[in-house]
Amino acid sequence: MGWDFHSDLTVFAFKGPNHMRNFGMKRALVGAAIAALAMNASAAQAATATGTAKAKILRQIQLTNTSDLQFATIVSGATASTVAVSTSGGATCGAGLLCTGTTTAANFNIVGTNGAVVVVGGDANVTLNGSISGTMTAALTYSNTTVTLGTSGGAFQVGGTLNVGANQASGDYTGTFNVTANYQ
Repeated sequence: MGWDFHSDLTVFAFKGPNHMRNFGMKRALVGAAIAALAMNASAAQAATATGTAKAKILRQIQLTNTSDLQFATIVSGATASTVAVSTSGGATCGAGLLCTGTTTAANFNIVGTNGAVVVVGGDANVTLNGSISGTMTAALTYSNTTVTLGTSGGAFQVGGTLNVGANQASGDYTGTFNVTANYQ
């Protein structure tokens, strides 16, 4: 057993006086670069912002019928005709009919949030059933499709054109129709 002095010692070969200093400097630079990248990576990916949550509360709509659509008293004739009541309440009695009494458009009051716009509408037709027999239909018209509410609310009216048959059966005729009011 002995020492082998013929082994390759090039691993320990002398590489000059600045070799260790250069090697240490390179390690320091690589370390600094890694640290800088790590710090910049988190800074480049991090961002903040603020958001705003909002809500608008509207009062529940109250819709009230304050007057009915009244076609007045009609004496029917030998031919079919119509009676029209405008949304302002004015009436036109068709040929062959005699109309007496007061006519009114239906009126609906709306209460809700001041300044809000309300879309109004409803049934296009109503069927009136006679107290004894018979039926009549009326096509409905609305004064507005939208109403902007004021401090005391708003209103819209419903008129219509009633189809009266020839020799229409006598009696009191009534029918109901639906109207709607929704915030825009």
